[in-house]
Amino acid sequence: MKKIYSIIIAAVFLFSCAEKDFKVTIENPAGFDRMMELVEIPIDSVKGKVTVSDSSVYVVQTAEGEVIPSQVTYDRKIVFRPQLKANESKSFIITTGEAQSFEPKTFGRFITERKDDFAWENDCVAFRIYGPALKETDGPSNGIDAWFKRTNNLIIDKWYKDDLAGVASYHDDHGEGLDDYKVGRTLGAGAMAPYVDNKLWLNENFTSEELLDNGPLRTTFKLTYKNLDVNGQSVAESRTISLDAGSQLSKVVQAYTIKAPMNVAAGIVKRETGDSIITSLEKGYVVYAEPKTEKVSGIYLGLVFPNGIDESKVESYEVLNPVSKKKDTHSHVLAITVQQPNIPVTYYTGYGWSQFGFPALADFEKYIRNFSEGLRQPLVVKYK
Repeated sequence: MKKIYSIIIAAVFLFSCAEKDFKVTIENPAGFDRMMELVEIPIDSVKGKVTVSDSSVYVVQTAEGEVIPSQVTYDRKIVFRPQLKANESKSFIITTGEAQSFEPKTFGRFITERKDDFAWENDCVAFRIYGPALKETDGPSNGIDAWFKRTNNLIIDKWYKDDLAGVASYHDDHGEGLDDYKVGRTLGAGAMAPYVDNKLWLNENFTSEELLDNGPLRTTFKLTYKNLDVNGQSVAESRTISLDAGSQLSKVVQAYTIKAPMNVAAGIVKRETGDSIITSLEKGYVVYAEPKTEKVSGIYLGLVFPNGIDESKVESYEVLNPVSKKKDTHSHVLAITVQQPNIPVTYYTGYGWSQFGFPALADFEKYIRNFSEGLRQPLVVKYK
C-alpha cells in the first residue's frame, strides 16, 4: 500500500512540475529599438515544462501578468512581440490557459475568384503572386506584386470584393492605398530565379498552394512551381513565404532541387528613368526607389540577405508574351548569391511608402539597415 501511495505522490509531483509556469528573458543586443519584431520560442524548449491539455493552449504573459498576443506556428514555435528598446531585456511567462481571440494583424488566402492570385498582407504592407488561371489570359509571370497600403487595416478581401463588383478599382486610391505596381514578365518586387550563364531563367505561375499559418501575428504559405529547364537540367522549385505583423518585409525561403551549387538572383524591376539604387554588399541589402507615376510617389523597395550578397547588378532582357505576342524589354536590379544543394536560400523582400511611415528614402534605408543588422544580432532568449 505504501508503494502504491508513493507512486501516486510521485505522479502528482511530476504533473504539477509539468504544469508550472515557464519564465523566459528576451534581450535586444542591438543599439536600436525593436518594438515590432517577433521573437520565436521553440515548443520543444517549453514542452515538458508547461503541459497543454485538450482544453488549454499556450499563453504568454508579461512579468506583471498581462496576457499578450501570441501564436503557435506550423513549424512548432511560439511567437510574440516583446517590444524591446535598444539593449533592453524583459522577462515573460509562458503558461497555459483558455484559447483567446486576438485581433489579426496578418492574413493571406488563395483568391479563386480573381484568377487564382495568392495574396497576403499585414498591418503595414500587402502583396500578391499570380496563379495558374491568369497565365491563360495574361501570359506567364512568377513575379511578386506589391499593393501599396496606407492603413493598418487588413484590406485584401475588401479590395478584391469591391474591384470585382465594379464598386472601386484597387488600381485607384480610395483612401487606403492602391495597386500601381507593374510586374509583367519580371520578378516584380523581389522574386527569385536561377541566374546561370549570366541569364535569368524565369519560371511560370505557381501550380499549387498551401496555407500553413494565418495570423494573428504571422501568415505563412508555400507555393510550388512546375519544374524549370535550366540549360537542359530539370529543376524543381518552391517558395515558402511568411509575413509577420508590423514588418515591411516578407521572408522568402526559396528552394531549388539541384545536385551542384547554382547561382540565383532576387530581382526588383528597374524602371527606365527617375529611379535610384542603393546597394550594400557588406550588409547584404539593396534599396530601390521607384520613380513617380501619375498615381503614386515615394515608393521604396528593399531586399535583405542574411548571409550576404555576392554581387549586385542591373540587367536587361527581351521577352515575348506567348498570349499577346508582344515583345517587351525589362530590366532588373539583381542581388546574386549561390544556392547549395539541399540548402534553400532565405531572404527578405518588401517596401515602404512615403505616405505611410517613411517620409524619405533615407528613412526606409535606415529601416532596411537596421533590419539587416537585426538578422545578424538576433534577439537573445534565455530560459529560467
